[in-house]
Amino acid sequence: MNKTYKIFIDDNLIGTTLLEKADASKGVVFGKIVSVDQIIDYNFIKKYCIANKVELAADYPEDKCILTRTIENIHVKNDEGLEIKGVGNQISGMDSEGFEISLEGVPYPFYEEEFPHHVKK
Repeated sequence: MNKTYKIFIDDNLIGTTLLEKADASKGVVFGKIVSVDQIIDYNFIKKYCIANKVELAADYPEDKCILTRTIENIHVKNDEGLEIKGVGNQISGMDSEGFEISLEGVPYPFYEEEFPHHVKK
């Protein structure tokens, strides 16, 4: 069941994800970001966070590694255009290994309907 979800920031498509990982008991889904036009990298994320006053949980410039707190203007949508809403989201990763998006606190029953494969595991 590989659905592709679109990731928007400020209404601009920046990438996609399969949201292939989860902790269903906590309403968490996360997955690797596939960047549109190679836009997602350490510099892009850091500049966006500084410009928009997004708090960083970790920042290691020498390794090009970053972990954000919630970015309010990120929206993840399914094929039908429904937003996967939770209580928070983060982007983490590094240039050499790629980046992931995490969505926390996605409520039930929506979580179960959208991610039955994660609930089943």
